[in-house]
Amino acid sequence: MTSLARPGLLARVESRLHSNPAVLLLGPRQCGKTTLARALAARRRAEYFDLEAPADRSRLAQPATALGPLRGTVVIDEAQLQPELFPLLRVLADRRPLPARFLLLGSASPDLVRGISESLAGRVALVQMSGFSLEEVGVRALRRLWWRGGFPRSFLARSDEDSRLWREDFVQTFLERDLRRFGVQVPALTLRRLWSMVAHYHGQIWNASEIGRSLGEAHTTVRRHLDVLCGAFVVRQLPPWFENLGKRQIKSPKVYVRDSGVLHSLLGIPSLAALEGHPKLGASWEGFVLEEVLRVTGEREAYFWNTQGGAELDLLVFVHGRRYGFEFKYADAPTVTRSLRVARQDLKLGRAFVVHPGQKSYPLEDWAEAVALPHLRDRLLKLVSSRT
Repeated sequence: MTSLARPGLLARVESRLHSNPAVLLLGPRQCGKTTLARALAARRRAEYFDLEAPADRSRLAQPATALGPLRGTVVIDEAQLQPELFPLLRVLADRRPLPARFLLLGSASPDLVRGISESLAGRVALVQMSGFSLEEVGVRALRRLWWRGGFPRSFLARSDEDSRLWREDFVQTFLERDLRRFGVQVPALTLRRLWSMVAHYHGQIWNASEIGRSLGEAHTTVRRHLDVLCGAFVVRQLPPWFENLGKRQIKSPKVYVRDSGVLHSLLGIPSLAALEGHPKLGASWEGFVLEEVLRVTGEREAYFWNTQGGAELDLLVFVHGRRYGFEFKYADAPTVTRSLRVARQDLKLGRAFVVHPGQKSYPLEDWAEAVALPHLRDRLLKLVSSRT
């Protein structure tokens, strides 16, 4: 297998292009943005500019002259490499009738989103993408997706060994080349040590002061470096939810390596069999399923909850104003824990789901259900589509 269709994502991008003069497609390096954009360009006979290619950069040396006459769809890949285009795109997006719509691709979110939001406010729709999802690869490939991660070249590699080698190369080139091209001047070795530290803290509360002491850096410096990795979509900070409940609640974020395959490489886990006996097995499962949930529910209103007394909830999401709780358990027959009961009472959960790797889903209480991962997407789509 050398490729994998992503019709759902392609349809979402096309829908946003239909209703907006510009769409920004964001995601990490090597997640398939260019492949998706080229497929869309072929369908629409779009004009395509790749700002990593010297010839295309030369074509845009006079951007108004190059872009102004174009009609239909225009794709600009790696848009963050030429931010001076953004003010011009605002002018082009305001033309009426609108002769062209723009699809912008980017891999480094903070500066790109800031530039776009300032220049194209009210004119651009954001679509986030990552590697392959379980929906895209199919249930039969669940364990392969978990082990190898969703980056296309890792998942589609001929063997687990080829996948492992690709991920090791990805980590190295990402730190030594890609981030520098986005203007990040932090030494690659420093970010490698921090990224590895995040892998060991995967699924845990982040303590910047403690990490700073381990790395010999000030906690403020560690936070800035962590923001770099989050901005490049390779690390996720999940914020805590806290409210006045009369309990001492955790107010620091949890951290995750967003791609499970990269996590396994950073931890030096050589095989799926080795993962089964590794101390990070449960945390790896938690991060893997967390990403699957957020693909459907979105991440704008997603949190974890934890109290000093030990009660916790892996994930709290708000959908249409209602609260839903998730626990991720690597167990064949999970049950309702005391912690989940406390979370339900304190947070007034509308419903709770305990997601596990088994084959069967079954009710636990009238408000809680054990859900096998293959069945999870259907449950989530019902939440998102229902407003009652």
